[in-house]
This record gives sequence, C-alpha cells and structure tokens, in this order.
Amino acid sequence: MNLTEIVAEIESKALGLEIGRLQEIRKALKDMKRLPHNSIFHPDSIKEKDGYAFHYGGRREIQFNVGFEGEVFRHGIAFSFETSQRLPNIEILVPSVKRFNEFLAIYPQEFADMAMWYWEGPPGARVRSTDYPPAPIKSDLVRTGVFLFMGRVQHLEQIDFDLIVRDFERLLPLYRFVEGSKTFPETSERPGSKFHFEGGCQPRASSTKASTVERELNVYLRHNDIEFGLFKQLVQVYGKENVGAEIANAGGKVDLVVRRGAKFWFYEIKTAMSARGCIREALAQLLEYSFWPGAQDAERLIIVGEPALDDDTRSYIEALKSIFSLPIEYQRFDLAKGRLVT
Repeated sequence: MNLTEIVAEIESKALGLEIGRLQEIRKALKDMKRLPHNSIFHPDSIKEKDGYAFHYGGRREIQFNVGFEGEVFRHGIAFSFETSQRLPNIEILVPSVKRFNEFLAIYPQEFADMAMWYWEGPPGARVRSTDYPPAPIKSDLVRTGVFLFMGRVQHLEQIDFDLIVRDFERLLPLYRFVEGSKTFPETSERPGSKFHFEGGCQPRASSTKASTVERELNVYLRHNDIEFGLFKQLVQVYGKENVGAEIANAGGKVDLVVRRGAKFWFYEIKTAMSARGCIREALAQLLEYSFWPGAQDAERLIIVGEPALDDDTRSYIEALKSIFSLPIEYQRFDLAKGRLVT
C-alpha cells in the first residue's frame, strides 16, 4: 500500500469515532466560522513523495502524523519545528509545547506504552535520536529544524489500522488540551463526562509475551498485568457485575472500582519501587477522584503496589487516616501469584 491508500484506510476506520470528528473538534477549539475540512487528512497534507502525512491544519499546531521510517510505519503525534511558508517562525508552537509539557507532567504514565524520538539536522543529513519514554519536551529541542514525535511503529507488512485509530483516540485528550484553552487537562474521552459505573475489564497489552528486560522495565505492561490480575481476584469476591476497570471520574479514569450497594471503592495501581513511591504517585489522583466537586465519592481509597509496606510508610498511612480522616489504605499485589497478599 502506498501512503495515500494507508491514509484512506485510517480514515475509513475512524468513521463514527471521535477522531473521525477531528476537524469539527478543531473548529470548536479555535472558534472557526467554517468547518476546515471533512476528514482528518487532506491531499495537500499527504506528502506521498516524502513518505509522511499530517492532519489538515496540523502545520501550525501539534499534529496527528503517520509516515514511513525505513522498514517500519510510524503513527502518533508530532511537533514539526521546521519553517515553511505556512510556518515562517516556530514561536507560534511554543505555547502548544508548554501545554504538552503540562499534560505529560500531570499524567506521566498516560502514554507509557509509546515512545518519543526526534530528528534533527539539515535536509539530506538528518539524524534520528534513540527512543526514550514520553516526557515533557526539553527547551533545547524547541529549535528550528527539529521534528519531534511521540507514538509507536509497526512493521510495514503487518500494519494494524485498528491500533492506529485506537491510539489516535487515546491522544485526542492531549490534542484537545494542547490546542484548547482549558487550564487543566482531562484524560476522559469526553471531557467533563460524569461517573458511570459499568462492570467488566477489557484485557490490554500484557507482559507475558515480552522479553525479560521489557517485562521488568515496561511500566505500562506491568500496570496492565496487575490491573487484570486484581480485577479477576475482586470478581471472585464481589461478582463480575460489581467490578469495573478504567471508570471515568473527575476528568480522569479510576483503575478499578468495586461497587458495594450504593457505595464505591476506588483502586489506583502504581508500579514504583517502594510503597512510599506508590503512595506519592497515587494519593493526589485518589483525592481528586473522590473529593473533586461533582465527582463520585468513594467509601474506600486503595493504593495498590508491588512493594511491601515498611514501618515508616505504615505510620504515614495511619496518620493520614487518623489526622485527616481519609479512608486511605495500601495493599500489596504479588504479580507472580496474581493476587493481593498480606
């Protein structure tokens, strides 16, 4: 398939989804009088000769981007700090970079299954960086001639178009925040959506087929394995209809929710190397989920991690409960056994 055919397949898969409404979203975000275009891409933004394409209007903003890189095909989101007639100066992108950095700082693990990399140098002699985990963009990369990308690659012979569209859907909240005017980013697919409990858990990418190194270092895979293992254990105790995963609330998503009559228990999973680290990462999220105005409150707030509690961390949890009356607790999950342990 050539690039135009690949883009057409992506457009077809996007029909009826939020990403398929990208131009409508752009029109609303930027207060345009007319719909910019009817589809994500445009013939003018499909650079067949150069092997890449970006969404229509993406030259002056963070862009949904696809393209060939040697023997692989990339998809994701990008900043092109290259000047052109449409972009004579890259300074117009600086506010978008600042908002991108804000999103990644608040949700550092939101795209942990993706990678970042960049190209730099003059045309014909550009050099590609190594891949690195998604993170705020360093100021020294915001300079003319750099092309910065966040996403993933696939083999040309096995392009999964459903994966591309799913990833674009996941990246939409980031795009909305970067190109919008809200002061705080939301990760729910539909910003401002109300809490709606629904039992079940959709299995996601697992570390079971990963290499030993990837299994140890990939935070996203470990999180998924803990989430699915904990879901199965909770279902055995409370029933499948009373356990739900990735439930939208307060502009984010609670990892696991247990319904107990009219009350709910929130579980937030972290993969830090210490119980203290897990608590530090999860506490602010759980407090927002339960106490933010308009959010669904929880009877119990449960942080789940792999490390065992030490005496100081146990005392800290007890202090939070006694001094502030927070319904907070920490539970340890043994990934090898696939269940919570005492």
